[in-house]
Amino acid sequence: MKVPKRLQPLVDDGMIDEVMAQLMSGKEAQVYVVRCGDSLRCAKVFKEASKRSFKQAVQYQEGRKMRNSRRARAMSKKTRYGQKEQEQAWLSAEVDALYRLAAAGVRVPEPYGFVDGVLLMELVADEDGYAAPRLDDVTLTAEQASEYHDQVMGDVVRMLCAGLVHGDLSEFNVLLDPDGPVIIDLPQAVDAAGNNNAAMMLQRDVDNMRAYFGRFAPELLTTDYGKEIWALYEAGELHPEITLTGLFEQDAGSVDVGDLMAVIEDVREEQAERMAPAWEE
Repeated sequence: MKVPKRLQPLVDDGMIDEVMAQLMSGKEAQVYVVRCGDSLRCAKVFKEASKRSFKQAVQYQEGRKMRNSRRARAMSKKTRYGQKEQEQAWLSAEVDALYRLAAAGVRVPEPYGFVDGVLLMELVADEDGYAAPRLDDVTLTAEQASEYHDQVMGDVVRMLCAGLVHGDLSEFNVLLDPDGPVIIDLPQAVDAAGNNNAAMMLQRDVDNMRAYFGRFAPELLTTDYGKEIWALYEAGELHPEITLTGLFEQDAGSVDVGDLMAVIEDVREEQAERMAPAWEE
């Protein structure tokens, strides 16, 4: 196929030998299958800020540490330079999260580089070598659903032990390869200790997974891993090898109706965006 303009610099520099096909096009990015030597990889081309939805960027960016104080000051302002720096920080967050989570044993695509808004990473493939399907595109047995749910909960725990919460985890950004679920799409990953919304986002991530896997294994619908995981984290008792029960004693007096309604509204908006026709992108 014709080389997209954003990928041409990587071809010129020898990082990509051939662009094979477009894998997907979403509201945040376009993903291509590319050949690098003898290997097939993915090239994720992030769309410009003006063409993406950044309505929740501040919520996700809270608590992210900025090494360069000049950049931090610029990002707090509305100048063109500040907006450019904020955009770069948002895009590089996925690369940083991928390296960090891979080192923590979380099943994520291996990153190979990030150049001018293009993330080059592992192509997660099925047993035949084709791009692996999303969870939303597969039908599971009850046994598979229970097994994969356990694997995802284990990765959620490992992520949190590494200091991160995915922030947008659902069946739409988990791939399924022969070894099980692989978590993708991490530009919105939040700092668990520094973001006031981290607990709410983790609960939403876990609830999304419970709802999806519960379609095939209804017994999962009665579990409450989100609150259990966060309570263990706050108590300093969470570790990667912990055995979860899925049980948590609810404190009816601690429910914040405002927070609950905000979560429900977020889910509704995200679902509406996912269901939008391709021609709207």
